[in-house]
Amino acid sequence: MKKIFFLDAMALIYRAHFAFAKNHRYTSKGLNTSAIYGFLNTLLELLDKEKPTHIGVAFDLPGGTFRNQLYIPYKAQREETPNEIIASIPYIKKLLNAFQIPILELAGYEADDIIGTMAFQASDAGFDVYMVTPDKDYGQLLRENVFMYKPARSGGLVDIISEQDICSKYDIKKAVQFIDILGLWGDASDNIPGIPSIGEKTAQKLISEYGSVEAVIANADKIKGKVSEKIKEFAQQGLLSKELATICTTVPIEFHVEQLLLSPLDESKIKPILEELEFKTLTNRLFKNSVNVSRETTVMHNTQNAAQSSLFEEEGDNSEIDLLNTFNCYDVKKVQYKSLNSIEEIKSLLEALLVQKEVAFDTETTGLDCFVNDIIGLSFCYKVNEAFYIPILDSKYRLEVLELLKPFFSSDILLVGQNIKFDLKMLFKYNIYPKNPLFDTMIAHYILHSEQKHNLDAISKKYLNYQSIPIESLIGKKGKNQLSMQSVDLETITIYACEDADLTFRLYNVFKKSLERDEMEQLFYNIEMPLVNILALMENEGVNLDVDFLKKYDLELGQKVNQIEEEIFHLANKTFNINSPKQLGEILFIDLDLHKGKKKNNLSTAEDVLIKLIGEHPIVEKVLEYRSLQKLRSTYINALPQLVSSDGCLHTVYNQALTTTGRLSSNNPNLQNIPIKTEQGKEIRKAFIPKNDNSLLISADYSQIELRIIAAISGDVNMCKAFQKGIDIHTATAANLFEVKLEEVTSEMRRKAKTVNFGIIYGISAFGLSERLNISRTEASEIIKQYFMAFPAIKTYMDKTIQQTKEKGYTETLLGRKRLMPEINNINKTQREFAERAAINAPIQGTSADMIKLAMIEVQSQIKQHNFKAKLILQVHDELIFDVPKNEVELLKPIIITAMKNALPLSVPIEVGIAEGKNWLEAH
Repeated sequence: MKKIFFLDAMALIYRAHFAFAKNHRYTSKGLNTSAIYGFLNTLLELLDKEKPTHIGVAFDLPGGTFRNQLYIPYKAQREETPNEIIASIPYIKKLLNAFQIPILELAGYEADDIIGTMAFQASDAGFDVYMVTPDKDYGQLLRENVFMYKPARSGGLVDIISEQDICSKYDIKKAVQFIDILGLWGDASDNIPGIPSIGEKTAQKLISEYGSVEAVIANADKIKGKVSEKIKEFAQQGLLSKELATICTTVPIEFHVEQLLLSPLDESKIKPILEELEFKTLTNRLFKNSVNVSRETTVMHNTQNAAQSSLFEEEGDNSEIDLLNTFNCYDVKKVQYKSLNSIEEIKSLLEALLVQKEVAFDTETTGLDCFVNDIIGLSFCYKVNEAFYIPILDSKYRLEVLELLKPFFSSDILLVGQNIKFDLKMLFKYNIYPKNPLFDTMIAHYILHSEQKHNLDAISKKYLNYQSIPIESLIGKKGKNQLSMQSVDLETITIYACEDADLTFRLYNVFKKSLERDEMEQLFYNIEMPLVNILALMENEGVNLDVDFLKKYDLELGQKVNQIEEEIFHLANKTFNINSPKQLGEILFIDLDLHKGKKKNNLSTAEDVLIKLIGEHPIVEKVLEYRSLQKLRSTYINALPQLVSSDGCLHTVYNQALTTTGRLSSNNPNLQNIPIKTEQGKEIRKAFIPKNDNSLLISADYSQIELRIIAAISGDVNMCKAFQKGIDIHTATAANLFEVKLEEVTSEMRRKAKTVNFGIIYGISAFGLSERLNISRTEASEIIKQYFMAFPAIKTYMDKTIQQTKEKGYTETLLGRKRLMPEINNINKTQREFAERAAINAPIQGTSADMIKLAMIEVQSQIKQHNFKAKLILQVHDELIFDVPKNEVELLKPIIITAMKNALPLSVPIEVGIAEGKNWLEAH
């Protein structure tokens, strides 16, 4: 069968560009190649897997189309095309010409019109036609041999949609009726208005019943309620919307079969372009045959067809890949994966494990909540291509198996895992606390490349050129219909679990060499790995929450909210929905005629807009106060009790491999964002209490640690002198800025100085400072100028850091934590300046993160050494919180202070504030 593929270029280019939003790709000259790489990846995947006989790529041309003549606002709301995409298009067209793939474009028509026209002509000529696009509008073009082809995302599967699929989804008889659904529903992305009050479901129901927009309008009297009124009122708008949504299939462009015939790859034309774009690995894979293109990678035991390996996945720094020898030769036909179904077999495995130096280990569980779910299997690997899976049959057998394996978990054998903290916590549940040294491949990759993805799928693709079995292929996608791993048959789960252990073992062999090569071993083995066990223990311990207090506090705030609501209504002289941005905007900017700011934000009620309006009318402050209290109630006071486990505690999960600076973050719930700036927000901390009446909470936090770090790194004499003399740094800064004596510094001067001090750490601009202090840019510029005159070495540090980062491509903390920053050489000024600000801050914030991690490790060591019952329960940026028996409080406090002060000595004194109390607020 002849197969022809038509690609919607701009839809795929935009998709590719934003897929790399958190990790854009750049050449050494600063060219952003994200869109080019993503588009090319999709094209090559398609050529490799689908083997089309014919192909064409359709582009939109600048300027309007016939739809703009019908409706001027058509697509008018869309933002300007990003400069990076504009710069990418010539390269993509250049590549298509090198591949000898026709470019299809015509002024006055969109790519979907061209593809629609060509698709129907190709279909009539006997082709199976595939329209490659993520755009839902193409659904109207489907017919017996015309399909939509939605490329895979993030290791998922390609989605091929037929006419039957779209008819089934929308309960229509023919795909062309999807135009009518769009006519009623509208399309916000294209600024097609539709009929007000009719959403997707209502449009689907109406077209299913009446068949077309015209028929819906004709039968408006039979339709009930408000929808009927809207149909009558906006009938012409509905018909116009249908016309705008209709893809034209009569574009004056001819279908020439011979021109669309796919040609063989011409290395002489393609390779120079790939080299210019610095796609080194992709070039090797295409033309050096370093990977066997016909390699079969679909796991035969996966009954739902796991996604095949991408031959064109991760491009960029491949120095780790150069270290590989046997570890990148994953071949599913060679692996030996075995399930152990008897105690005797497990005993034999244990004997083998106990003579190893390193073993990769993984747990299979019924879910991701360690306090609710259970272990249903364990997998082990200590040799490439071999792995073993122990299925857990029932709770009694589980305890028997885990008891049998205790000698292994009490040994000095290196325990290798991917996100091993989760596996540790599952073992804690059964009173097994492994004593093994640890190696986490997720964290190893994070140390090496903090800006990239660290999940097993992503790093297996990059380093092993292998697509691991997606868990969705076993239990389905997340949601209420997702199955449990217990429902997976033994043969399939054995392959899945053993593969995880095998891949992890291979990655360990790659990363241990990479850490040595990049001189990151000390950071990894002395900080990050000891921290894994500490975080696991913290998460397991949890923090006690006083739910009754939060309930009472919610009632108190509820009354306050009602009071403010009445005051707002009185000031507005009418009642309205304060939570509705539209209604609030009308009150503020139409009824009360407040300053509107920029035209495009006429009715914006965003917080930053309202803050600028403070002082124009008392209603503004009331609205901000109302929102603040409502956010406290919804985000914390009402939400936190819902996350309490059966033991009465919150068990947050710390993310050790998320931020690019090395800082920890937490989620479910995020306890690092508990408010502290407002009095009402502070009250929430009263709900965090010790486990029992015989204990207290101790809070210890670094004082102005980031400023002390920048003083030490820069060596600025004036700033270091202020710290060494114990002078309040913000007062000292104010005295220098405003040229007054220390005793003459006012609170307002100190406030401004504090803003500048912390702003400088983040590379603040005059514009940013003017926004924060609500002063003119001229005054802000003068303050920054005066600041650098007072602390000249700070300016020298900033300039030197930016220059070194541009030369090396990365920043570095005092302990060697690196952060790659290719964006700092970007040709785009906005992205380049953002990277420069990040480069200034990363070494400071990263060093601060390293310090508190070292302090946590030392305090935990001391607690264990003294056999204290105290528990480290929370880490919040520069603060540590402990649950401590009262008789240990005075013993532990000096230990904590010493550990925090000596974690990483600086040339300026390090100060630690410490206190105890019956709750977190009292201790803070």
